[in-house]
Amino acid sequence: MFQLGKTIISEEIIENDFVCNLNACKGQCCIDGDAGAPLEDHETEILVDIYADVKSFLRPEGIAAITSQGAFVKGEDGEWETPLINGSECAYVIFTENKTAKCGLEEAYNQGITQWKKPVSCHLYPIRVKEYTELTAVNYHKWEICDPACSLGAELKVPIYKFVKEALVRKFGEKWYSDLELIAKEHVK
Repeated sequence: MFQLGKTIISEEIIENDFVCNLNACKGQCCIDGDAGAPLEDHETEILVDIYADVKSFLRPEGIAAITSQGAFVKGEDGEWETPLINGSECAYVIFTENKTAKCGLEEAYNQGITQWKKPVSCHLYPIRVKEYTELTAVNYHKWEICDPACSLGAELKVPIYKFVKEALVRKFGEKWYSDLELIAKEHVK
């Protein structure tokens, strides 16, 4: 672990490689698990505000889950998260013709309907961020369904922190990311 400003960062995000391989995993991270995507407080308001704009991108099952549970829910850990369909897939998930899970929120963004891409926790994955009173922990979340992403990342030689650069800049800013790059260069020497 090393400290950068008010963040504590696991070396694993520098030492491990990762590039999403949707052809292999089919977006399982949006379907598997026992909780929705973690949400920051301000993101709950965004989901409510943009729901009418993204509704047409969602599946009937997702709309039904959001209608019954709300645009966001409080998880068992007391934190905000996206609602689930039957306790499984994210209510905002959509599927391509080849059954690959994608984000309906991101599809609305990609088509210029909204200005918000998706929850930052999804954008950051496989990095997970945990806020504490004084510091924020930035860790690598290992999940076997992402083994193909680890293999592809190793093949392409893309460390996790580079794969999620856009999301890290979104979360922590350009300066923070530039400082992380300097730390990473020193770390790999």
